[in-house]
Amino acid sequence: MFKLTQRLPQLVARSSVSSMARQAAKRNYAALTFSVPTAHEAPSSLHAFTEEELMLKDTVSRFAREVVQPRVQDMDEAELMDKDIIKSMFDNGLMGLETPAEYGGAECSFMAAILAVEELAKIDPSISALCDIHNTLTNTVIRKYASEELKEKYLTRLATDTVGSFCISEAGAGSDAFALQTRAEDKGDHYLLNGGKMWISNSAEANIFVIFANVDPSKGYKGITAFIVEKEWGVEIAKKEKKLGIRSSSTCVLNFDDVKIPKENVLGKVGEGYKYAIDSLNEGRIGIAAQMIGCAQGAFDIALPYMMERKQFGQAIGTFQAMQHQYAEVAVEIEAARLLTYNAARLKEENKPFVMEAAMAKWLAAKVAEKASSYAIEWMGGNGFVRETGVEKFYRDAKIGSIYEGTNNIQLQTIAKIIGSKYK
Repeated sequence: MFKLTQRLPQLVARSSVSSMARQAAKRNYAALTFSVPTAHEAPSSLHAFTEEELMLKDTVSRFAREVVQPRVQDMDEAELMDKDIIKSMFDNGLMGLETPAEYGGAECSFMAAILAVEELAKIDPSISALCDIHNTLTNTVIRKYASEELKEKYLTRLATDTVGSFCISEAGAGSDAFALQTRAEDKGDHYLLNGGKMWISNSAEANIFVIFANVDPSKGYKGITAFIVEKEWGVEIAKKEKKLGIRSSSTCVLNFDDVKIPKENVLGKVGEGYKYAIDSLNEGRIGIAAQMIGCAQGAFDIALPYMMERKQFGQAIGTFQAMQHQYAEVAVEIEAARLLTYNAARLKEENKPFVMEAAMAKWLAAKVAEKASSYAIEWMGGNGFVRETGVEKFYRDAKIGSIYEGTNNIQLQTIAKIIGSKYK
């Protein structure tokens, strides 16, 4: 069974680590100390990472190859997430990446979380989606806006043994998320939740849900409020969708019929849920970009060795100039998407504006994932078209990048709005 020497809170320290501590770290991860990097220690390029970010990246890569990869095809065929893999992700700290250590989390940087999502997606975008949505949406919105009591109650569970789900989309509220109709009625000492959600990721495995509902429709979107809801209170999984791609990642329809929510489970302030949703989704788009980069790289990494071994007309097909131009072009585009994504992540960490950069990263990464996986199938011919090699799965998985957490057109609209505001 894959197991880190220590869980990630001890593994992932901050940048300033003395040479003595580094030597000790080789023997015992717990010897690492936590400190915030100073300005002159900050990474100097988009491929310069702290020692701890590199350590996490390598660890997650190994986890993906050793634990996830042997089960990818079976999970895809069954359209079901392997419970042992989920448990192993919790055991190894991958479900509380940015969560503070006091709540049982790894207390990683945002960039470290993005690297983890990318590495998982190189092997299986479905597992990457589970990790990404759980960390960058559910955990993040609770960590940033919940009361201390709610953090203590739920962040610990989300970091150690309980999957979370972020619930905003509805039948009439997709790109227009604030058109949601789910209602939470104030009953004095509790709220009564009625309505439903659609396209909810992680919902089949989740026991903790962040649900957005309107407490006062007369106020429009300013009535939208976020709640933390436990499944056992009456959240019904009405239907599990059968999808083109990321099949083992659950996507379900949820029903709420007089679900009683304690007043203390309001997340943040009443009527400010729309702010939390916007903030979380802007940040989450960087995670989706990382997922799509990993998807593209995963397909590329399968196809290229094949092209260098497969011979036709007396030479490796990868040495024909037309083929060289194709994979060189794809490599450039993968790297461009990766740099956009890393840049958005660093801007977010530095508390600088990143909304446009996140939209750019997600838009390009989604495009590149489709292109890279499509070319990979063509490069491998018949062997790319069959399920056995795994390339066709990356092609199916890539399509979701253009849809969830904001369609490609929504990303372009966001980019255009911000650019336009600079020239008015």
